[in-house]
Amino acid sequence: MKSKTRQRIVVVVGLVTVVAILVGVKAGQIVTMVHAGESFTPPPQAVTSATVQRAEWEAARAAVGTLVAVQGVTLGAEVPGRVREITFRSGAVVKAGEVLVRLDTSAEDAQLAAAVADAELAKATLTRSRRLRQGEVNAQADLDAAEARAKQADATVANLRAIIAKKTIRAPFEGRISIRQVNLGQILAPGTPIASLQQVSPIHADFWLPQQALRDVEAGERVRLRTDTFPDAAWEGEVSTVNPEVDPATRNVRVRATFRNADGRLRPGMFGNVEVLASQKRPVLTIPATAVMYAPYGDSVYAIEPQQGAAGKPAAVVRQKFVRLGERRGDLVAVVSGLGAGETIVSSGVFKLRNGAAVAVDDTLAPKAQLAPKPTEE
Repeated sequence: MKSKTRQRIVVVVGLVTVVAILVGVKAGQIVTMVHAGESFTPPPQAVTSATVQRAEWEAARAAVGTLVAVQGVTLGAEVPGRVREITFRSGAVVKAGEVLVRLDTSAEDAQLAAAVADAELAKATLTRSRRLRQGEVNAQADLDAAEARAKQADATVANLRAIIAKKTIRAPFEGRISIRQVNLGQILAPGTPIASLQQVSPIHADFWLPQQALRDVEAGERVRLRTDTFPDAAWEGEVSTVNPEVDPATRNVRVRATFRNADGRLRPGMFGNVEVLASQKRPVLTIPATAVMYAPYGDSVYAIEPQQGAAGKPAAVVRQKFVRLGERRGDLVAVVSGLGAGETIVSSGVFKLRNGAAVAVDDTLAPKAQLAPKPTEE
């Protein structure tokens, strides 16, 4: 009995000893990890840098405009008829008064010949009635009837000639005509579209500006237009009209600018980026737009500050600075407040930084921020 009790005591003591050893080992590991964490320094983050630059920008108000033809119309038939001749080529430039489409007028031509003969007879009858009236051979009523008959015959001739003229469709002004929508032999009803005619030189651009622009924008202001279709080209024009009323729904005012378009590259219906330029330039501080970390509570950038690292080696840390931004142009954005000229900031890699983090600046592959960037395809 005593031997069994002794064995149990030995087993319990052994288990306690093993547990104590395991607890001691684990505690040593934890203490080691805590000391390592306290002494651990994260490696510096690789970033690119940029300098806050002074520049002069033309004071401009930007908007998206829609190109509108100076004159544009969809040509159609006023009277019904069958297409006898098409004299224009789709996409060609036509002159004012040029014949585009002729409808069949054979029935009207025959009616006109009869009406002309009837008018000549009425005129001869009127001449005889006047001569007879001078000799008091006929009554005044006979002369009045002859005069009315002559006028009626002339009106019939004029009406037929007007119908025949309407069956000859002409260009109301000079411009470029679209793809035709009719064919030879087709029967046209009144109002059937034949083709669109647009006068594109010069050309208008309509856009909207906030009502605050009314104190600055007026007729004659310089305007610059760029389109995504021709990214390397820019058109210079001027404000031609500022609407007298403001849209009560949006509080914006409609503005129209006019541009020369001798080569016809600008087409009605295209959109373009419009800038209304002021006569004087204004100084601004610019930074790359990629340097800004946008947030609901405020936009910020990371300024790079030199610091002495371990073993006396130079190092750098970043400090977060909140900024107020202005206009953006190309790859650059204007800084209204929060930075000074000459400060060095992080231009890319801002989303992986925190205040006071160490950084390693490497501008070898840093993209160059441009005011008017021109993307290239490789």
